[in-house]
Formats: sequence, structure tokens, C-alpha cells
Amino acid sequence: MESEKIKSIIKEFISKLGVSHESVEETKAKNGDGDKIQFTIKTAESGVLIGAKGTHFSALNHLLRKIVAKQLGETAPAFFVDVNDYREGLLSDLKTKVGILRERAISFKTNVEMEPMSSYERMLVHTLCEGHPNIKTESLGEGPMRRVVIKYVESV
Repeated sequence: MESEKIKSIIKEFISKLGVSHESVEETKAKNGDGDKIQFTIKTAESGVLIGAKGTHFSALNHLLRKIVAKQLGETAPAFFVDVNDYREGLLSDLKTKVGILRERAISFKTNVEMEPMSSYERMLVHTLCEGHPNIKTESLGEGPMRRVVIKYVESV
């Protein structure tokens, strides 16, 4: 089965990184990722896989998807990797923060600039603001200083 092959690739990859792990489990995708398979790595060395502000985490997901695509070809299913439920916590915190900042933008009829964040986090912010009346998002800045601005727009 493809998911067993992916799990094997993940285990081999993190072992080659020299990171010990308790398990790699296929888990139910949460937060609207119904079509994707989630693999959760349980490890005491999560800092190595997550990195500062999730930089390694994003790279880990990118690399593993590329490796799996190369090995399985077109039959590779859509998936993502979580480490000790980091992604779930990140999504929860980001949803709360974006909700507060979105309401602030509407209440004060102003733009709210967020702190610099990874491309993955920016994509989540854009998605979380999608379809909200009076709200538009835009990314500003370059490289590691790129951030999202939640903009208030008048209804027409």
C-alpha cells in the first residue's frame, strides 16, 4: 500500500538525519485537509525537525513530498508530515490570532500588519481570511521579513 511505502520513506529519511523517533503513524487529517494523508512523527528530538519558527518543518515536508513523488511517481497521494502535533498547534494558534486581527481590522477600519512568517504560515493566513466580507490580505516584504497585512476594505 502507498501509505506504508511513504511511512517507510519517512522513517528512512529521519534516520539518515540522525534523528531518533518513537513512531511514524498515519493519522486522520484535520483542519480541512480531508484529501491529504497525514503522517505524524513522534520524537524527543522535535527541535531538529521543526527548527526555529518552523523553518526546518516546512523544508522537511517539501523534501519528503519530492522524495515520495520521485519514488512513487504519479501514484503518490497528497500527504503532509507533522512532528509531535506541531502543525496542529500552529494552525490552532494562527486561527486564533488571525480571528482577533481580522476583527481588529474591521472594528477600527484599518490595516493590521502581522509579524514576518514562513510562506506556509502566510498561505494559511490568506486562506483563513478568504471569503470574509470587508477583508483582503496581501503579502509585503522580502525573504525572511515577508509578512501578511490584513486589510479592511469597504463593502460596495
